[in-house]
Amino acid sequence: MNKEVSPGLLGRLRTWGTLWRDIADKVSGADGLDSLNPDLPEEDARKIRAGLDDCLAARGGEVSARARAATLGRAYLSLNEQGRVRFLEILAREYATDHNRVRDAAAALTDVDGEDFSALQLAEARVRDALEPPRLRLLRQFNALPRGIKFLVDMRAELLQLARDNPDLRGLERDLRDLLAGWFDIGFLELQRITWNSPAAFLEKIITYEAVHEIRSWEDLKDRLDHDRRLYAFVHPNMPEEPLIFVQVALVNGLAGNIQEVLDSSSPSLDPEQADTAIFYSISNAQAGLAGISFGNFLIKQVVERLSHSFPKVTTFSTLSPIPGFRNWLDRRLAEGEVGLLTQQERKALGQALAAHAGDGETRGGASKGDFKALIEGADWVGSEPLATALKAPLTRLCARYIVNERRPPRQEGRAATVLDPVAHFHLTNGARVERLNWLGDRSEKGMARSVGLMVNYLYKINEIERNHEAYQGQGKVATSTAIRGLTRG
Repeated sequence: MNKEVSPGLLGRLRTWGTLWRDIADKVSGADGLDSLNPDLPEEDARKIRAGLDDCLAARGGEVSARARAATLGRAYLSLNEQGRVRFLEILAREYATDHNRVRDAAAALTDVDGEDFSALQLAEARVRDALEPPRLRLLRQFNALPRGIKFLVDMRAELLQLARDNPDLRGLERDLRDLLAGWFDIGFLELQRITWNSPAAFLEKIITYEAVHEIRSWEDLKDRLDHDRRLYAFVHPNMPEEPLIFVQVALVNGLAGNIQEVLDSSSPSLDPEQADTAIFYSISNAQAGLAGISFGNFLIKQVVERLSHSFPKVTTFSTLSPIPGFRNWLDRRLAEGEVGLLTQQERKALGQALAAHAGDGETRGGASKGDFKALIEGADWVGSEPLATALKAPLTRLCARYIVNERRPPRQEGRAATVLDPVAHFHLTNGARVERLNWLGDRSEKGMARSVGLMVNYLYKINEIERNHEAYQGQGKVATSTAIRGLTRG
């Protein structure tokens, strides 16, 4: 286990240290919390418990409560990974719901006369109070601190990783998720257009958080903010310096099918007033600690509304999306030796292409799955016209099958099964339809590794969004174009 403070936490400690130091200095009784051993041995763990108890006691009013929360926050950030795990385990185990108190409150509720409405309300309130763990009251106190919400968002990001192997932390992670879900309700978020004139610190975070197509430099970012491009982000009023999620848009004519062309800084710019299509080519969640708190669908709908108002000629709204799980799925099918993965015609065409590529002039029989597997594991075929032509049919057919037909079991009984690909699930949930597969739409190393270069357009037709959303959510039905339906039947 790493015993050093992580670079991200170290940076935040330096940033928030001054902010919170002045607040923390206003409280007494925080003995030793400013000089903890980073591993948090038991002697120092006792000091953490005393600090947590002081916070819960709420002595001295609002100023003292903020000061104690600041002191605990600074203590948490001063720990290494081992120490932070111990801190979180104390919070999870020792400040959880008091089960005896819940049982007593529930028993009292069952004894209340069902006709006595006032007594029932009072007994139900006591049950609700008993169900709330003390740790939740502690977490709320950080909301009053400068950047306190960001502190909790980052804490949950760490909890999500740790809880995978530590079941004791899962209840604490759920509590924090529910707390953040209330604070990050869509009604509190503001949609902002980000331009080259936006604060440099904010633009730097866009570069850092871009998760789909790496922003290689400031010049690259400037190109993505050009007059025929748009970048929109959701921002929370208590985290104005941080994007929550952002989308990059290219204003073009017709569906774009190649990300290299979209990102090519040397290509001529288009007058956005003449564009008829908005291509959403990158959507990035900027805060790992907000995973599972969905507002991406609202982002797309609000951006569509804003673009429709600004550019009346833009009537087509589509993504140019990666297919991150396709290659892994295909590798599993090949490893399992799935029968019938390639059609007889595809085997024959691939065998002929291999012979043509070898240049031996011989006619060979149909290719095997081993030949197919060996080809896609390398990248040489991309530069060979015979091989690329022969691979196009099976790979696009299998990719259509993966996106539309491959499902994961429903999480709850009575729910429809959802598609396997996470990006497809996101857009289908939001009411898009699978419109077109784009052969070699992403020739980057990343694009070849995760989807053999394929990309997909998800089309948002304004008058079909609600119908598509309801069909997918209720019945698991995927809206597709005629071309995609043809591929899935092949």
